[in-house]
Amino acid sequence: MLKDEWLTPPAIIKALGEFDLDPCAPHASRRPWDTAKSHYSVEDDGLAQPWHGRVWCNPPYGLEAARWLERLAAHGDGIALIFARTETAMFFDHVWDKADALLFIRGRLHFHHVDGSRAAANAGAPSVLVAYGQRNKQALHSCGLPGFVLNLNSEPVCE
Repeated sequence: MLKDEWLTPPAIIKALGEFDLDPCAPHASRRPWDTAKSHYSVEDDGLAQPWHGRVWCNPPYGLEAARWLERLAAHGDGIALIFARTETAMFFDHVWDKADALLFIRGRLHFHHVDGSRAAANAGAPSVLVAYGQRNKQALHSCGLPGFVLNLNSEPVCE
């Protein structure tokens, strides 16, 4: 059975520090751990709600992810966890020229089911943390997660 709801490994959230809002969190009754001080679930339609403070965003993967990244880039203060599909239109439209830094995570993550159990198989693709805003860029540099941090600047090298 295919599903869209996969939880971020709690060690990632812990390493990145406290977030004010997770706009695409599981419903409270299905959330084994908090990812932020406040949460919106699918029932709340986090894209339609006001965002505040430092945002954590592990968006539904697939075609919807671009809408969440667009919103996070406009908000300008947060970190997203997405697949490292650097050649896609989504990456070019919402990451390369809008984000402040990237952390390409070493290896492939094992996400968790909504009951909190770790998935048996890895995600099937590499993951990247995308930082918007200077404090989130700094969080990628200081978090201690294994991988490679790439600082981005706001000027494209070529078109």
